[in-house]
Amino acid sequence: MYIIPAIDILNKKVVRLREGDYNQVTEYDVSLEEMIEKYQSNGTDYIHVIDLNGARNDFSNQQYIFDVIKKTNMQVQYGGGVRSIDKVKELIDAGVHRVIVGTQAITRPMFLDELSRSICGRDRCSNQVVIAIDVLDEVIKYSGWMESSPIKLMDYVDRCLALGFFRFLCTDINKDGKLEGAGIELYEKLLDHSPFIKLIASGGVSSMDDIEKLAKLKVESCVVGKAIYEDKISIEDIKNWNLESLISI
Repeated sequence: MYIIPAIDILNKKVVRLREGDYNQVTEYDVSLEEMIEKYQSNGTDYIHVIDLNGARNDFSNQQYIFDVIKKTNMQVQYGGGVRSIDKVKELIDAGVHRVIVGTQAITRPMFLDELSRSICGRDRCSNQVVIAIDVLDEVIKYSGWMESSPIKLMDYVDRCLALGFFRFLCTDINKDGKLEGAGIELYEKLLDHSPFIKLIASGGVSSMDDIEKLAKLKVESCVVGKAIYEDKISIEDIKNWNLESLISI
């Protein structure tokens, strides 16, 4: 299992939200450029960048983030405001390693069909497109976690799988930003339902003990944000874990 450090951007500032609530924002006195440099200089080669403005249809951050991403050699998993097939293509062509799609995949029934036909063979879909599943009490949320979908969680997973999408970023909103542990029960349910999916866990990770628990579930990777900024998990911890994971493959 691989650890991916998260950088969330709101109004061009590095922040973390609590339970996805834009009224519960913690700002950090560091820029996106500085965080990327910090990770890169410590041997981290993969980052997770989310445009929180974009997630709410405000694209004022987007060019700033794109300009920063283009300057780095790190592999970037990017999400927030990806609302069209053309935007997915643009990001991939610009060198973004993985593009996260969420709201459009839920609100436009044919979006994933079109995406699958347009740019994906089965392997490419799995490797370059990540399906976001943001979950609150097993209800799928979207549009910056402000809206609820009537689609049942497992039905949605099955639909994505049928179209060739195998990699999912699952955020347990109940856990997110609290530093109270990861959503182990939710991830167990997903993996019991579809053992072969490539699952990226997100939300609540507070310690290397939480990382160990996720590794035992055999999730592909996990996203860690607030625990880094609050000095619960060090960049050195992440570097050492990821090196050991690569050696054990």
